[in-house]
Amino acid sequence: MRFKPPGSPGTFRRRVAVTGVAVLGAGAVLAAGAPAYAAAGCTVVYKVQSQWTGGFTGDIQIKNTGDPLTSWNLQFDFPDAGQKAGQGWSGVYSQSGQHVTVTNAAWNGSLATGATVGTGFNGTFTSANPVPTSFTLNGTACNQTAAVPTVQISSPAANTRYTAPASIPITANATAAAGQTISRVEFYHDGLLLGSDTTAPYAYTWSGVPAQAAAYHLQAVAFDGAGTRSTTADVPVFVDAATTPAIVADATSLTLAAGASGSLKLALSKAPAANVSVAVARSAGTTAVTATPATLTFTPSNWSTGQSVTIAAATSATAGSTATISATASGHTAAQVAVTIVDEGSVDARFTQLYNDLKNPANGYFSPEGVPYHSIETLIDEAPDHGHETTSEAFSYWLWLEAEHGQVTGDWAAFNSAWATMEKYIIPSHADQPTNANYNAQKPATYAAEYPLPSQYPSQLDTGVSVGTDPLAAELKAAYGTDDIYGMHWLLDVDNTYGFGHCGDGTSRVTYINTFQRGPQESTFETVPQPSCDTFAHGGPNGYLDLFTKDASYAKQWKYTNAPDADSRAVQVAYWAYTWATEQGKASQISDAVAKAAKMGDYLRYSFYDKYFKNPGCASTSCTAGTGKSSSNNLMSWYYAWGGAYDTNAGWAWRIGSSTSHFGYQNPMAAYILSNVSAFNPKSPTAKADWQNSLNRQLEFYQWLQSSEGAIAGGATNSWNGNYSARPAGTPTFYGLAYVEAPVYEDPPSNRWFGMQTWSLERLAEYYYATGDTKAKSVLDKWVPWALANTTIEDDTFAIPSDLAWSGTPNTWNPSSPQANTGLHVTVTSRGQDLGVAGSYAKLLTYYAAKSGNAQAKTAAKGLLDAIWAFKDSKGVSVTETRADYNRMDDVYNASTGQGLYIPPGWSGEMPNGDVIKPGVSFLDIRSFYRNDPDFPKVEAYLNGGPAPTFNYHRFWAQVDVATGYADYARLFPEG
Repeated sequence: MRFKPPGSPGTFRRRVAVTGVAVLGAGAVLAAGAPAYAAAGCTVVYKVQSQWTGGFTGDIQIKNTGDPLTSWNLQFDFPDAGQKAGQGWSGVYSQSGQHVTVTNAAWNGSLATGATVGTGFNGTFTSANPVPTSFTLNGTACNQTAAVPTVQISSPAANTRYTAPASIPITANATAAAGQTISRVEFYHDGLLLGSDTTAPYAYTWSGVPAQAAAYHLQAVAFDGAGTRSTTADVPVFVDAATTPAIVADATSLTLAAGASGSLKLALSKAPAANVSVAVARSAGTTAVTATPATLTFTPSNWSTGQSVTIAAATSATAGSTATISATASGHTAAQVAVTIVDEGSVDARFTQLYNDLKNPANGYFSPEGVPYHSIETLIDEAPDHGHETTSEAFSYWLWLEAEHGQVTGDWAAFNSAWATMEKYIIPSHADQPTNANYNAQKPATYAAEYPLPSQYPSQLDTGVSVGTDPLAAELKAAYGTDDIYGMHWLLDVDNTYGFGHCGDGTSRVTYINTFQRGPQESTFETVPQPSCDTFAHGGPNGYLDLFTKDASYAKQWKYTNAPDADSRAVQVAYWAYTWATEQGKASQISDAVAKAAKMGDYLRYSFYDKYFKNPGCASTSCTAGTGKSSSNNLMSWYYAWGGAYDTNAGWAWRIGSSTSHFGYQNPMAAYILSNVSAFNPKSPTAKADWQNSLNRQLEFYQWLQSSEGAIAGGATNSWNGNYSARPAGTPTFYGLAYVEAPVYEDPPSNRWFGMQTWSLERLAEYYYATGDTKAKSVLDKWVPWALANTTIEDDTFAIPSDLAWSGTPNTWNPSSPQANTGLHVTVTSRGQDLGVAGSYAKLLTYYAAKSGNAQAKTAAKGLLDAIWAFKDSKGVSVTETRADYNRMDDVYNASTGQGLYIPPGWSGEMPNGDVIKPGVSFLDIRSFYRNDPDFPKVEAYLNGGPAPTFNYHRFWAQVDVATGYADYARLFPEG
């Protein structure tokens, strides 16, 4: 993969997510959780950010809606006697019984009208952790609103008892205030969101509830059309352990091909008094299915430890046949597993098999925290410079995988869990972007020029260059009640391999980092990894900041870079999840994720804007700065970024867009969703129109960049050379933007890789499938024949375009009379077997064929999917790759070639593990951990003169592109 979002002036950082909340007043933000009562002089948002056995982290946001305060005192009661507030921050905590008092810290007592202050704590609990339901600030009751909806839980009755594993149907009655209607009712247990329902009668069934000594608190909250929230309805219920012991299976169904096998685990539900012998055998259906071993023994000590059973299908098993495997024991309720035999070559079976491969913990695709790694293998350098980093791209692909799984199974729990994990780890929390309230939309950032070479950095900050104004900040704050940005940062060090930890603590896992930040020639072998929260704990005296920007002094700071293609992919797959869940009558189960996808799209509009909010056509640093939305290009650019002071007493924060748009990052499907699908309408009043404008502009962008042969050329920039230089005479333009053959990065060129074509055109094909838009069809009608003419597909192998070369330029765009680009040409210089790209390519062809009826595209899609399966291994799909580029790992900077790791003269520092950073070091010198990697000996042999090393990589995104290719083909062409 050659995906490379560059950084921006500043530095970066990490987060925890919301899993529980007590809320709110009008305009406050609801994450997942149960709201408290409504507001007069103050609003309080209480969030359970993370929770583990016996412990949790709480976050409290206090907004003063009354007179200015010089000090504050917040009080509330924990609902459960076992809940305790321990270590606190940004406030002084004390507790007497269940009553908690929080007073301001020495530095945050002043609270102006409309101002918000945040505080938090680590707490403990015993049997349950329900959220508090009322708060006072300086004696005034918070969250009091006049006309609010009401809600009551009509079933079950209080103190109803169930037997584990329980299925608890919850129903609620909701009434809106005069002049309003109920928009939805959300259901919770103990502050944790279960789901929601948008139509009366409002209902949700909570399934698989385990036994618990203390009561579970079922909760409901109603919302009206204006977003006003009700008080929380709360009903306690009990779930008792089953009196009859049972055999428990970790799966209730299994899909197998003839000749294949699968496994599951069995255990007992409670400890036996003596050994229990469990018999495992086929009890119904085809005799071609068997189970081994036939007997398992559970003892009073190992009763809860799962024991493996292998289910095998004989080669004689016929597709469509079924069997039931039963596990039985005297005095125990039996467990049953339904087995279905599928055609080994069927695309739907292949999706299920790859899904199981990806979710199998033994295969290593996910971290202990449940975060998807970039790859199973650790020694890999492309965009992430280590396999156990991850990207926002990987999270968006995980959502895609779970959306397809929901479509196949009707189970949306895994999709919701993926969104929650994404929100927890890669969308910065308020604590990780703490000084956004100091952001000045009239001066979003201080200008610093970009340069072509890393050796031209650090770049001098220049306050003399005018910047435009930010038109989004005010309406986003009004819409969501926060100064924080809801977008993913692009890169995480999941295993804390570098050792930065969280804000320099050195130990925390899953931490925000960044790499690229020094111009288009900075290859992945020439980067200096940096922490996203730079507290000067590592690096040099100024941390890592003075490698990138030059200033009179440096402040500790945080910063994040968003990769818009990942966020837009999250919107795209949330739409498909919504579509499929709606068809199943289960749309309410994912309504929270849908609302958050719309919110993400609202903030994603920052990617439309020039880096320093300059107007299109800018050709000098003195060009006119933008006002209003004049600096929007209506295209999705390479990134947007935001940051600010680490010290919450410091008064600054910044935001920037990007001046360069690559065709590969455009997503007309997401633009269509956010402008035309009502469930995804963002809250900001101008967002829907902005996305409609973007949809139109993106379609024109594809037309403008389509070569004579059919492939799509690079993109365009508003900042020539990254510093608003004058454009060379004759440079073609698109609404003031200048054509660039290789936008953003040139080592290797960003438009060389065929994957950029398939990623972007697959989105266009989805849009065409959904809408039938003739502009999209005309682009695809030309692109597909070109791609197929350069593709070879056989039964067990294939060759697709790999590297592309470009010549000529497009014509300057004339929207009223578009011209064919007879002078813009593409050549396929190499072909290969990139499995992830092939999966993306197959999906593109599938959607195009399904809408257009093109038989050649359908045949090619099926042929590619069949050929990919020849590369199946025990962990997914993989092909042997030769990595000759790894000879750059030990390159030191060479001024004559410009290659190698550049460190400015006189600069020195250390990585957290002690690796020295100074002029003359290499990629490996500041990543000495690679020398201990099990794959390093073959790299070392190569660096010592041996052959180029080979690898069989299992990249997460590639596995998902292939898996979802099978799912989409099975859905759109069920006849095969």
